[in-house]
Amino acid sequence: MNIATKKEANALVVAVSGRMDAVTAPEFEKSIADFIAQGEKTFLINLSGLEYISSAGLRGILASAKRLKEQDGKIIFSGLQGHVKEVFAISGFQGIFKIYDSDAEGLKGI
Repeated sequence: MNIATKKEANALVVAVSGRMDAVTAPEFEKSIADFIAQGEKTFLINLSGLEYISSAGLRGILASAKRLKEQDGKIIFSGLQGHVKEVFAISGFQGIFKIYDSDAEGLKGI
């Protein structure tokens, strides 16, 4: 799994690529926790490069969202495709989180 970030006007855009599973989900959680500790409160997570997500990856996302909620933060998603989009739908995450087709749409929606 690779994580790349860039600061946009009103959010930290976090692009995640590769696989988010039991091995890599803790890395994602730690990265988000570190950004929260640095004062970031609004995240747009771009998953267009994510090929696979397991239940451990979903747990990592929920744990990060819970941590953000405690800080009055916000997390939204963009670029879901294929398997990842299907897993978000089946797990009910589409009802929990705001999901946009592109970063531009997501940033407008914040």
